[in-house]
Amino acid sequence: MNVPSISSLKQAIKKNCSSCQVHELCLSAGMSADDTERLSTITPQRLRVRKGSALYHAGDPLRSLYAVHVGFFKTTMSSEDGREQVTGFLMGGDLMGIDAISNDMHPCHSIALEDSEVCPVNFNQLQKLSRELPPLQHSLNRIFSQEIVRNHEMLQLMGTLSAEERMAAFLLDMSNRMRTRGYSPTTFVLRMTREDIGSYLGLRLETICRAIAVLRDHGMVSISGRTVEILCLSQLIQFINGVGHRSHQR
Repeated sequence: MNVPSISSLKQAIKKNCSSCQVHELCLSAGMSADDTERLSTITPQRLRVRKGSALYHAGDPLRSLYAVHVGFFKTTMSSEDGREQVTGFLMGGDLMGIDAISNDMHPCHSIALEDSEVCPVNFNQLQKLSRELPPLQHSLNRIFSQEIVRNHEMLQLMGTLSAEERMAAFLLDMSNRMRTRGYSPTTFVLRMTREDIGSYLGLRLETICRAIAVLRDHGMVSISGRTVEILCLSQLIQFINGVGHRSHQR
């Protein structure tokens, strides 16, 4: 895996948090203009990360958290035998690196799935500023809580849902994340491969393909390549809740 190139670092872009199109999903959510300006002082520039490059690797020391401005990332962990496990997908408005706070070291690799931009936030400076700005501390607590909830939902998904239901839940989650960012919740493009989705959901590639076929046969989704069209959101939700088809091996 590659690291951001020198040319990428030289092309860092100076921006203000208040002008960011996803600031209501990020650290500055709910903050006043003055407080947002103070936050901008510790996020002085964006970094461009090329598709396929690593923003950071497992084992790297925690220096910054990274707010995704535009683009898409996956986080992965490697087992002792070299197998890769996808642990998450992050998009604009998400904050990467918070899982490094407990041990001051990143436990995952972060890989760009498309050309992306991130805002590095020096962690020590962020801690200091959050003590001075209660709205920033509240925003951090919100983000940490969301991460806990997401982990709980993932455990539930892995433990109780069939392969088809896991795939449906994944597509519904992507739909909800698109909606909160102002995009269409019913038509979108997946940036990750089906192999990545399978790794994330704990399913083999052939099982992912069968699950997609089941959802398609039930008239809930249309998937061509990486383009997804959700034909009936309510039916997809009912399917996840067990109202309808349950079968096939996990």
